[in-house]
Amino acid sequence: MPVSTDYVVRETGANLWRNRLMTIAAVLTVAVSLALVGSALLLKQGASKAEVLWQQGTEVRVWMQPGASTAELAAIHSQLNQASYVHGCVYRDQLYDYHEAKTLLTPDEFDSLTVGEVPSSFRCTPTQPQDAQLVMNKFTGQPGVRNVTAPIQTIHSMEKVITIIQWTFIVVALVLLISAAVLILNTIRMAIFARRREVSVMKLVGATNWFIRVPFISEGFIQGLLGSLVAALVVLALHAVLNAFGNTNHPDAVLTQMRLTGWEVFGTDAVIVIMGILIGSLASALAIRRFLDV
Repeated sequence: MPVSTDYVVRETGANLWRNRLMTIAAVLTVAVSLALVGSALLLKQGASKAEVLWQQGTEVRVWMQPGASTAELAAIHSQLNQASYVHGCVYRDQLYDYHEAKTLLTPDEFDSLTVGEVPSSFRCTPTQPQDAQLVMNKFTGQPGVRNVTAPIQTIHSMEKVITIIQWTFIVVALVLLISAAVLILNTIRMAIFARRREVSVMKLVGATNWFIRVPFISEGFIQGLLGSLVAALVVLALHAVLNAFGNTNHPDAVLTQMRLTGWEVFGTDAVIVIMGILIGSLASALAIRRFLDV
């Protein structure tokens, strides 16, 4: 017995309407869980972008002693230029650092400071962000060097916080995805039980297994599709909100660094829709296999 499109549409619609409360609950559960998954994906992509920018902006400062000799300055400069793990360096003399200190210190602290007490510095960009530690290890304690600083701990702390947030979103989303799949399975099971006599009659008159199964699979497919479309809209709205808070006039702001392009968001929404369809279809197929003897 061939499966006609009209039959599938009619039976699927009837099943959805007959169990409309369970259908709405399944769609909302899928929507919430996939919205969390989408949010986690957006956060992960944005965090990756921000991390690249943070790493590109990693600056190692080799602070020289205020009384460092010309020979000591030249030796450190030469070693920095020859080091393969240093991309480039800029030398800042004591006067430059003195004026910079004015913006960092309180008026009382700055008033007691003289140019001769301020260290000069080499401000270097490592070839790779992880090379910052090599620069610190190499130049700390060398003649004429006061100390070497790099924002390594800050970057590591940000990475840890972002990782914890990502995994929290993912774990919660997975729990809700399983809940959505179970809810869809129960919805299909109720539809099967409600029509078990009709199914028996269809089998007696020669209906094939697929003729009976397709409307139920379509029901789960539609539930997953509707839930994923709602989740995709939520992710799109979240992207718009984050972009609105990201100020292009302040490129160093975290939300600005985490801004994503429209194509990246479209790709995330596509993944969400595919996941919703798979969840709905697989859950309904499992319900049919388990509860429908065809």
